[in-house]
Amino acid sequence: MSDAWTERRSKWAQQPDDSRGPYDVDYSRIVHSSSFRRLQGKTQILNLGDSDFYRTRLTHSLEVGQIAGGIVRQLRMSQSAHPGAHFLPDEKLVQAIGFAHDLGHPPFGHGGEVALNYCMRKNGGFEGNGQTLRILSKLESFSEKDGADLCRRTLLGLLKYPAPFSDVKNPRCYPAMDERPTSIRLLDRNKSKPPKCFMDSERDVVDWILTPFSDSDRHSFQAVKSIEGKHSKPTHKSFDCSIMDVADDIAYGVHDLEDAIALGLISERTFRQAITPEKCGPFLYSLMQRYPEKNIDEASAFESFVNGLFGEGGGRKRSIGRLVHYFIVSTRIDTSDGFEDPILSFRAGVPKSDRDFLSALQDLIVAEVITSPNVQHLEFKGQKMVVSVFEAMQSDPRSFLPRDAYKEYVASGEDLRVICDYVAGMTDGYLLKTYDRLFSPRMGSVFDQL
Repeated sequence: MSDAWTERRSKWAQQPDDSRGPYDVDYSRIVHSSSFRRLQGKTQILNLGDSDFYRTRLTHSLEVGQIAGGIVRQLRMSQSAHPGAHFLPDEKLVQAIGFAHDLGHPPFGHGGEVALNYCMRKNGGFEGNGQTLRILSKLESFSEKDGADLCRRTLLGLLKYPAPFSDVKNPRCYPAMDERPTSIRLLDRNKSKPPKCFMDSERDVVDWILTPFSDSDRHSFQAVKSIEGKHSKPTHKSFDCSIMDVADDIAYGVHDLEDAIALGLISERTFRQAITPEKCGPFLYSLMQRYPEKNIDEASAFESFVNGLFGEGGGRKRSIGRLVHYFIVSTRIDTSDGFEDPILSFRAGVPKSDRDFLSALQDLIVAEVITSPNVQHLEFKGQKMVVSVFEAMQSDPRSFLPRDAYKEYVASGEDLRVICDYVAGMTDGYLLKTYDRLFSPRMGSVFDQL
């Protein structure tokens, strides 16, 4: 691989006595970053504070990194003869990408993302994956002006949607308030959903990341697909990013399922209705092959699988472990035509039958958990608090922003992106505390630390 992929924007070089490789440095910087620590206080799916069992953004990110590393090891073993195997990422690199992939998500999950996109509707919008790039390339403090100053290939792996906001936004999907309520102000949540993109404020970073590619590859890589009545969507990812994306899907579809079952949000009856033996046929066949001495058929394998998920003791954990292992083992190296550089022409994926099974698990989480009133009430409340705090900060930045954030705001020429960065970086608890200080008559103290 070209040395260009380990370059950093600042041109920083390691000391001679530093035994680490370049991606070990990136891994260290992500793990020791303040934005990574704050993930422990951000919602994954279920509201923080309801239980100490289920995943936060931090534990989810740790699992994505671990699964991504497992995929790389598996592909090196099972597809060693594939031309793409030579271009598989370093294990530390792909783990770092997994750890960092959600750094930009604001408080209260996608509700907070929608809220900040509304707040920034006249100033370049907001998107969580784009904010991840912004944090690591500009906001973290490991360098004077280049954020965490990661290697070019690490940032490429985190560029999940390689098109700028201005190229994918649909003017007809302009963020707005809901016109139906008459006595309260509510966001139109559908209109305010952001496009999948990076923000235009990071165009310079993306231009630098893509420098090693030919003009043809850059143009193809940043192509977008138009969707009637919606924002356009980027169509490509790098090899490393595709591995992280598969790992993210596995963690979302399997580990979030574990949380939902353990907390009684998905019943056995609902699971059986949504996940039939036909939908998980290849997985059941793998179980039959793994334990031939038990001489079980598909129906028995399905019953054993479901009983494990909804039984007591360690049965659920073993069933979840089998699912994760199955999806890791079934991941393959695919080829995308039309690219010259192998980092773009190869990507990870799972066969269609396994993708359908994984998608069915994800759809079940969406239907029974994410879109349930239990979760939506809290997301709605968080969304409203995010807008309220942002607009309060915007109304009088000198009075309401912490001193260091206000200095950045002034230095930027009073760019609202600085206020957006400040609010997006809040944990759920810190946003709630700030909201209470600003709007709850009986809450707050001058001795509270801002």
